[in-house]
Amino acid sequence: MSNPESKYLGKKAEIPTNYDPSVLVPIPRIENRKQYGICEKPEIFSGYDVWHAYEFSFLTEKGLPIVGLLKIIYPSSNLFLVESKSLKLYLNSFNMSRFGNSKTNGLKAVLSIIKADLQEILECNVKVSFFDNEASSTNDFKDYNKLEDIVDTSLIEFDSFKESPDLLQQESENGNEIKVYSDLLRSNCKVTHQPDWGSVFIHLKSKVRIDKSSLLKYLVSFRNENHFHEEVCEMIYKRLWDKFSPDILMVTCIYTRRGGIDICPVRSNIPEVIPKALTDSTKLSFKLYRQ
Repeated sequence: MSNPESKYLGKKAEIPTNYDPSVLVPIPRIENRKQYGICEKPEIFSGYDVWHAYEFSFLTEKGLPIVGLLKIIYPSSNLFLVESKSLKLYLNSFNMSRFGNSKTNGLKAVLSIIKADLQEILECNVKVSFFDNEASSTNDFKDYNKLEDIVDTSLIEFDSFKESPDLLQQESENGNEIKVYSDLLRSNCKVTHQPDWGSVFIHLKSKVRIDKSSLLKYLVSFRNENHFHEEVCEMIYKRLWDKFSPDILMVTCIYTRRGGIDICPVRSNIPEVIPKALTDSTKLSFKLYRQ
């Protein structure tokens, strides 16, 4: 298929009435990366794509509905990502399908199936876990400062709504380390152009000092951009990498769920600063504002 990302996006698609792995669509990462000078297997970052599916359900063999949240994690170093609507259709295909004579047996079978199906199309190790209780109190970002609170927004003219690295400015030659975030991230689906809302978290240590007002202007500039979530995260990362040559750089985008699923890409050059709870398949991290 010449354009796999548009197989379902922007089109009416029937939800499968029974388990159906054939609806899954892998998309080559390189198609989005090459236009920003990011190679197929980047050396400037590693990371993960973290998905939360909040409306997952299946039936036991006795017809008992099992309902909960699926957490799916796979590395950004693989060659493919899964197209979001195809994943929604795939997970919905479990809704009326029956697995196991008990909740325990059913979950064991279902998680094994999902893991195998995703690993086949993504060609990498995939972690899949199920939760039916509240999130933990672990907040990876509790020591991050909100950009729109620490800069004087009344002095900023927000007049650019197309992404441009020229918006990013250096404040001084005095390097520093910052942990900041903004809840003003908005981009649009690459195919349907429907709005995607989210928050972006940035940990940056550089030999120069970034102007925080310019950083906020840059993040706001995504408002009319049409990209996949993973692409937005990698674009922000690449622009900061090229502009400030950081010693430490971590970018995490936490997008609001759409169709019952949120996508949280994480990229960093230092594995130690990657959000621990978010990227741990055994934990549900503290739910953030945009989730």
